[in-house]
Amino acid sequence: MNDNVWILIAQLIVVILAIFMGTRTSGIGLGVWGLVGVAVLVFGFQEAPGGAPVDAVFIVITVITAASVMQAAGGIDWMVSVAAKVIRTRPKSVVFLAPAMSFLFTVGAGTGNIFYPLLPVIYDVSYQQKIRPERALSISAVASQVGILCSPVSAATASMVVLLQPEGVDLGKLLLIMWPASIIGLAVAATIMVRHGKNLEDDPEFQKRLAAGQIKPPADSVGGAKLPRQAVLSASIFLLGVGVIVLFGLFEPLRPVIGTNDDGDPVRVSVTVIIEVVMGVIAALIFVTCKVKAADVPKQSTFPAGIVGAIALFGIAWLANTFVAANNQLIVDGLGALVSGSSAFLGALLFALALFLVAMLTTSQSSATNAIVPIGITIGLPASLLVGLWPAAMGIYTLPANGSQVATVAFDQTGTTKMGKFVIDHSFQLPNVIYIVVAIIVGVILSFVFV
Repeated sequence: MNDNVWILIAQLIVVILAIFMGTRTSGIGLGVWGLVGVAVLVFGFQEAPGGAPVDAVFIVITVITAASVMQAAGGIDWMVSVAAKVIRTRPKSVVFLAPAMSFLFTVGAGTGNIFYPLLPVIYDVSYQQKIRPERALSISAVASQVGILCSPVSAATASMVVLLQPEGVDLGKLLLIMWPASIIGLAVAATIMVRHGKNLEDDPEFQKRLAAGQIKPPADSVGGAKLPRQAVLSASIFLLGVGVIVLFGLFEPLRPVIGTNDDGDPVRVSVTVIIEVVMGVIAALIFVTCKVKAADVPKQSTFPAGIVGAIALFGIAWLANTFVAANNQLIVDGLGALVSGSSAFLGALLFALALFLVAMLTTSQSSATNAIVPIGITIGLPASLLVGLWPAAMGIYTLPANGSQVATVAFDQTGTTKMGKFVIDHSFQLPNVIYIVVAIIVGVILSFVFV
């Protein structure tokens, strides 16, 4: 191996150790150790710092602000009470309903960032129904990223269509394979997650936090307490905001034009900015219409959990971005050479593995798609087969360095959703692996049937 490979391995060890120390410290510690990792890469290896995840942090901050204002008005309690009425007849259904909601919202908006407003609701519904929150939260987080592979407006799908259209696979054929493969994969994962882990009342970490007074016990009867009159209004305004974001994501012409590109085509406001601005407007509307006191907002349980998530996200995502920026070409070239030098059958297996590993190291489905799919085309793999193997791009969840993972763990105040003690033993690993395996099997079968 040449010196560059050794440097990559050494830097990867730094990333893993930083995540390991962060998960051992937990909470804000994940962000702090992420920053330590950035310091080692910048000062120790003389690497340029990667792009700081400013937008991702701002999204979390604006979402938790709107959600906390809504919670102060009683909106979250009302949503939980409504969901509880549906769930009471079949208490385990939250583990299926929550990921379905997360998946559909991402499909509509084209970005997994839409998942953040759902976090406090999924957590509260699970907790008040005395269901281990990890079960619903972990599969919902996975579903929020799977939705990117099935969205007609996501960057990853756009890249896949551009690459495969000359090979005879258009958007319709792509979605014809990915939708059923993903839905079946998520359904199998959710079915297994229903019984995953100890029941909430038997979980030692939850009992420890309960005994220490860090968390209040779940209510015996959700919705039994009288809610303030503005509860329904605040929840309705919040949900309206989420709907507006989905609408802007689904119909690009609705977004304001802020300039033109080099070809003279209009440049529109990104969905990321739309989420930040709309959530801010929603918070203001709830303040005005529901007469919420600003001093009450930071006291809501959603607020500190979200702030912890934002800090943790900042450190660990910045570390990941710095590592990727320094080693992206070496990662792509190395794995690409491995795939291109193989036979057809072995090439298909190595293609899926390379896609998985590049997604894991870059934490980006779009980057992995653009880097590895052209190699699959070059070595002669059928375009339809490449679609069937595309769920391997969910390798982004292998390491706990994705923003949605960090935020999800932060919102679970019971401590059942974990980053893990040994980096890869986090709460999202099982549902993600199940999804990838099942979706690839279904996707490959469908690729030969429909395309």
